[in-house]
Amino acid sequence: MMKSIFLAPTFLVVAGQLAAQQPAAPAAAKVPVRLDAIVAVVGDQAITRYDLSEAVLTRIQRHEVEEPKDSAAAMALDSLVLDEMVQDELIVQKAKDLKITIPDADITPQVDRQVKDVRSNFPNDAQFRAELQKAGLGTPEEYRKYLMEQFRRQLIRDRVIRKLQQDGKIVPMNVTDAEISAEFERAKAFLPKKPATVTFKQFVIAPQPTAAAKEVARVKAESLLVQLKTGADFEKLAKRESMDPETKESGGDLGWTRRGNQVPEFERWLFGTPFIAATQPGQLTPVFETSYGYHIVRVDRVNGAEVRARQILIAPKIDSNDVERTHKLADSVAKLWKGGAPFDSLAKKYHDYRGSEETSILTPFWRDSLPVTYQKGFLLHKAGDIVVFQIAGSSKRPDVPKYVVSQLLTSDEGGDRTLPEMREAVRSELAQRGGVRRYIDSLKKQTFVLVRLKDVTVAEAPKAAKP
Repeated sequence: MMKSIFLAPTFLVVAGQLAAQQPAAPAAAKVPVRLDAIVAVVGDQAITRYDLSEAVLTRIQRHEVEEPKDSAAAMALDSLVLDEMVQDELIVQKAKDLKITIPDADITPQVDRQVKDVRSNFPNDAQFRAELQKAGLGTPEEYRKYLMEQFRRQLIRDRVIRKLQQDGKIVPMNVTDAEISAEFERAKAFLPKKPATVTFKQFVIAPQPTAAAKEVARVKAESLLVQLKTGADFEKLAKRESMDPETKESGGDLGWTRRGNQVPEFERWLFGTPFIAATQPGQLTPVFETSYGYHIVRVDRVNGAEVRARQILIAPKIDSNDVERTHKLADSVAKLWKGGAPFDSLAKKYHDYRGSEETSILTPFWRDSLPVTYQKGFLLHKAGDIVVFQIAGSSKRPDVPKYVVSQLLTSDEGGDRTLPEMREAVRSELAQRGGVRRYIDSLKKQTFVLVRLKDVTVAEAPKAAKP
């Protein structure tokens, strides 16, 4: 959103625009321009016309500024960007006084990931190299070196400003309402659109097996326990019979677990209660029931508060009739809710708490970040509507769908940002930017700074290459 030059990410080449983001010379002009001409000096560091052209083009391609239409607008943009570059360089040079350095290890993972992401957009190394050359970025090795420097400078800037803020050297400035309004008007064309959001309450209702199906599962589990007690190999039996997709292939291995990681019925046998002793290493539990089905657990090791164990799960069969019965229940619960039944009472009776399902999303949630089933379920509905739709099952029963009964509390279609909702963000940005600028003004009195942009012949507006 509204980021100053000190808070914004540094220039990173996006794969799809690799060729477009080459450092571009200014467009054709009446007078030739020397790209190695020095437009500013900060301390012992020179900023060339080439550096400035690259920075201007980057901001245009990021849609941070409008592309200038004539030479006067180009000169104004050059002046603005050069001023930011001078500020930027002053902050980077301050890192020496603060003894802030960035070792390669801090940035190598990010650089490697960036290079990998860009390379993945080309069918082979030859084309990747060709596009780098075309973009003026040299070989892959030179491109990587360039990225290392960019990431390093960005991290240095961030750490210097953070350190100065912590030390009280950079203090936010007071900002007037008029300044906030003016900044919002300047920046609103570059702000991303506000995403469509929703808030909602819901019950998630999980299908339940019949009593007959539960009895079949219990009897099966008891028969497996008998086999284990007479010498059957637990791991092999779990691989063959367990119905837990998360542990079946590993022979029922649950790994190390602590209290709070399993449902209460399960933890009673692992960790014990005042009335049940904890299962000891090498021991088998009896068959016990949880919301997932019937379990047999063998404890392998105990290490302080952690237990490592294996399990066999036999889940009762849930068929299409059970799923359809749940659908009808969801419809009837929706009618009760629409008729005025209290949400909390309905949730207590019907919601799948054991499945760790949420009951309320009261912070605006992006519509396009919701699961597809929720996006479809809420489609064409407005705030206040109560809807019923199907979602995927749990990780332990992915083949058994659940039903959602949900009420949309708010539905914001998104669109352009407004000043009231952005006011505090703009105020904070301007206050911080002003504090940084005030500190930089003091640095300018201590550092040699020479700006000679007007002494260098400038071409007309730089044209952004098309992706």
